[in-house]
Amino acid sequence: MGYYTRVLSKDDAFPAFDELAGLIRDAHPEYKLVVESGDEEEWDTLLLVGNDEVEVAVIERNPVFDGSTGQDEIADFLEEIQDCKPASGVEWLVEYLGEVKTVYAFQHLQGSETEEGSNALHALRSALWERGDAIIQADGEGFTNEDAYHIVWQFSDSVSGPWNMGVFQDGTWHHFKMDLGDPDHRAAFFAGEVPSDLSAIRASGPID
Repeated sequence: MGYYTRVLSKDDAFPAFDELAGLIRDAHPEYKLVVESGDEEEWDTLLLVGNDEVEVAVIERNPVFDGSTGQDEIADFLEEIQDCKPASGVEWLVEYLGEVKTVYAFQHLQGSETEEGSNALHALRSALWERGDAIIQADGEGFTNEDAYHIVWQFSDSVSGPWNMGVFQDGTWHHFKMDLGDPDHRAAFFAGEVPSDLSAIRASGPID
């Protein structure tokens, strides 16, 4: 099936192909964006590919409505996170997923394994996320909040290294960087708490 990352947006409007193609052309001229299915006015699938024809990613736009692929993806996510931690992050995420209108699914291909290809993919994904009212999901990692801080644990037990995390307390996100391999940090995050030896940045005001 391959490795996927996704932008999950509450907005059913989507950027024009010309806007996204221009972003890649200007920032990453060694790459190009082409329409794989649909057309430039109503694109369904795009291909990010190098000028050397090495494919970097397929991007699928999946609207969420009854009987759609997008709805199936949301249903799968809701099932996957039932037993995830922390509970506060899962609760927030369940509510958020219920309001998602569009899923942008990025299938990472061979060209994404180079630094240049990865940067081009990231720029395209960021452009979709930065339109607002959107979160990011990554296979084998989990979900972010709208500020791109990680909010539920779906990592393997062997993972380690620094990672930007967020816990939801009393209607407010508290953001911090933890060591994923530190058992005390991990236990605190599972409990929905900021690790005691770390300082957190409090998001400004309650977040809906």
